[in-house]
This record gives sequence, structure tokens and C-alpha cells, in this order.
Amino acid sequence: MTIMDFPTFMQQVVNSLSLGSLYALLAIGYTMVYGILRLINFAHGDIFMLGAYFAFYAITIFTLPWYLAFPVAIIFTVLFGIILERFAYRPLRNSPRIAIMISAIGASYLIENLGVMIFGGRPEAFPTIQLFNQIFSIGSVKVSGVSLLIPIVTLVVLLVLFYVINKTKTGMAMRAVSKDYEAARLMGVDVNTIITITFGIGSGLAAVGAILWGMKYPQLIPLMGLMPGLKCFIAAVIGGIGDVRGAVIGGFILGFGEIMLVAFIPDLSGYRDAFAFVVLILVLLIKPSGIMGKATVEKV
Repeated sequence: MTIMDFPTFMQQVVNSLSLGSLYALLAIGYTMVYGILRLINFAHGDIFMLGAYFAFYAITIFTLPWYLAFPVAIIFTVLFGIILERFAYRPLRNSPRIAIMISAIGASYLIENLGVMIFGGRPEAFPTIQLFNQIFSIGSVKVSGVSLLIPIVTLVVLLVLFYVINKTKTGMAMRAVSKDYEAARLMGVDVNTIITITFGIGSGLAAVGAILWGMKYPQLIPLMGLMPGLKCFIAAVIGGIGDVRGAVIGGFILGFGEIMLVAFIPDLSGYRDAFAFVVLILVLLIKPSGIMGKATVEKV
């Protein structure tokens, strides 16, 4: 085990906050869709990938400045998520749950292979934005601007999201639909619209996470959403899938665990990805519903 000095430890804490924030943003998308539809959107990691590529091409091909390119990328990602829900999931909403799950898996593979065909298999470098690549000194700790930016953006996004869910009519409708489709419909809630909004919000969060991920880890490939998507699904399950707070907690558990594992035990760095699966197994053995989840009986 490596013994590190205080500045190095604090740098690792900042890195953990950064990675945990990214996982939290993506995990929330999983948990929101599951909370409304009881559907695991396996294509969520691929929507994340598209968000990064949309931002990349907006800057490199359309030469938009980053402060225009990023909102454009988020808008296009949201639109893609809405279209995916409309054509891949909505027609199967009243079908057996296995059918919609297979559709989600099929959509994921389709997006990945289209990505390879359209974007090519060669890795691309996400554009460098000097404003966020500056090194800041906080006492004896030196951290990059993007490492500080990611937790701040995540906090702002989460505050806005919690306000929408808990303080607006749309959020009230989301909570109603998550409890009972038919009862919500009888109360005048447009279920289709609420589900569309939910997919749009989840896709927007994936796009924000993808842009921040691209600035932090500037290599883009069409399969870049596979492992982050899987880990964030695990984070959602660890936290209690269907609970937004649980998704955030699960994301930070994985982020801190991965970074600290490598920092304190470098010899286990090759098992970094396995850490998520070990934590998942332990949580499911101890509390199958997740940290914030409540035990429920599955309807058949």
C-alpha cells in the first residue's frame, strides 16, 4: 500500500469528486427512466457517446465557439433521446417487459455500429479549451480547471433537477406517473408527454456528462459509452435504482473507490474496472434494493 503526503491525497480527493460527479450525471439518467417506465435504457451509454461527438463536430467542423457548441450538442442529444423513446420504446410500452428490454439492447448495438460506420473507428481528440485546462493552486494542492469545473457543474445541474422534480407541476406529474400510470392518466396527466420529458432530461444529463468527460479524458471512440454506461448502471443499482439521490450516492461511491484503489494500491490498478462489480455484488448481497431503495414485490 502506498503512503502519500497530504497534497497528493487532496489531489486524489479532487479527482475522485470529478469522476464521481461524472458517474452521478449518467446514473441519474438511468434511474429516472427506470423510475418512470421500469425500463433499463441500455442505450443510455450510447447517447452519452453521441453527446461527446456532437460537441466535437460542432467545434471542429462547424467551428462554433465552445460556449455555443456545447448547448447545441446538448439540444441534439436531447432530441435524439426523445426520438429513440418515440420509435424504439413507445410502440412496445404495453408489450411484455422482456420485449422492451430486447428493444433497448438492440437500440444500443444499432447506435454503436452506426457510430463506427459514421464516425470511424479511429480515436478522435476532444478539442482542448484553454480556459478549463489551466492549473490552479489551492495551498499546496495543484488541480486542473476541468477537475474543479466538473463537481460545480454537477452540483448546479442536480439543484436544478431536484427543484424540477420536487417544486414544479411537471415534477409532480413525473412522481405520479412513477407510482401508477393509470391513476396518473385518470388525474389528467399526459403520460406520453411526461415520459418524453423524462427521456429528454436523461439524455441532456448524459450530454452534459459526455462534454465534461471529453474535456477530462479527451479521447473519443464510438464505443466510449460502453464501460461508463455499464458502471453508471451499476451506480444506479447500488444507490437504489429509481431513486435520484441513490444514483448520486452510487456514482460517488464508485468514483471515490476507483481513484483511491489506484492511489493507495497501485498494484491493483488493472482491477480498477472490476471494483464496480465487486461493490455491486456486496451491495446486492447485503441490501438487494440498493442503499436508498425500498424493497418491493415485482408484479408479473
